[in-house]
Amino acid sequence: MATSPFPTSSTPALVDAFGRTIDYLRVSVTDRCDLRCTYCLPEAFKGFEEPANWLSHQEMGRLVGLFVGMGVRHVRLTGGEPLTRRALPDVVRHIAALPGLRDLSLSTNGTRLDRLALTLREAGVQRLNVSLDSLDADCMARITGRDCLADVLRGIEAARAAGFSPIKLNMVVQPGVNDHEVEAMVDFARRHALVLRLIEPMPMGDTGRATPSGNLSTFTEALATRLGLLPQVLGRGAGPARYWQDPQSGMSLGVITPMSQHFCDTCNRVRLGVDGTLYLCLGQDNQLPLGRLLRQGASDEALREAILAGIAAKPARHEFNERREKIVRFMAQTGG
Repeated sequence: MATSPFPTSSTPALVDAFGRTIDYLRVSVTDRCDLRCTYCLPEAFKGFEEPANWLSHQEMGRLVGLFVGMGVRHVRLTGGEPLTRRALPDVVRHIAALPGLRDLSLSTNGTRLDRLALTLREAGVQRLNVSLDSLDADCMARITGRDCLADVLRGIEAARAAGFSPIKLNMVVQPGVNDHEVEAMVDFARRHALVLRLIEPMPMGDTGRATPSGNLSTFTEALATRLGLLPQVLGRGAGPARYWQDPQSGMSLGVITPMSQHFCDTCNRVRLGVDGTLYLCLGQDNQLPLGRLLRQGASDEALREAILAGIAAKPARHEFNERREKIVRFMAQTGG
């Protein structure tokens, strides 16, 4: 019989070989997506994981429960596009009820959010990140492969009406594509009481390597100075973003810079793929087949030992700048 996934005094904490405490788990509920963003998935990509290999809701709950029992306090549900997974609210309710979990969030492209925002809120999702790369319908269609801007904007409004706060907008900034829209996006976030985060694209798979990228560290610092934003010392949260705040409206502007100013020395996360593969770093191949071990009948104790061994093998940092060609899997295959 499986042992309890919840914390005991003898449960070891998740600390890697570099002294980093791992308390954040990103969980991919599907690798499928209804968009084909240019920096993420090729338009004709068909190499998705077979649904038979996906973790069931029960298997996902069991593994997440083990992580929470070992000290994980922040869980984010990702994809692909998580809202394409059937019965997602059932998964949310199970995970939200785990003792010791402090924060359950979800990342979405927003295309289906208008229909599901309230249900997800009631099921236990506390925070949302919504991808929004442009406020121009044509530009958005070129980036995502679909005319979807109106759907996403309706989803954001539905999330606000459902009581989600904060709602973070994730804008992947590409020079010559949408970088000229950043100030318009800041104004949009200010008017709608949203948090805007600017993100450097990463060279994952052919699409990621083909995506233009600039130095958002210097770009955002100059933008914050020009707009009169002040560095935000508190409220960084579990993620890697650095923030500035508008002293008038309270709007926050964040930047995530995996390329120009990586944050690997403070990395506190691992990723669970839809098939149960534990990815230990976006920019390395270190991984652990937890899903396979689970389906081979591993006990909770054996799974805990495997998790500890995986965390011990977490690499010090990615090599995106030195070896751009290294990671052939696409972002959607890793779990966002």
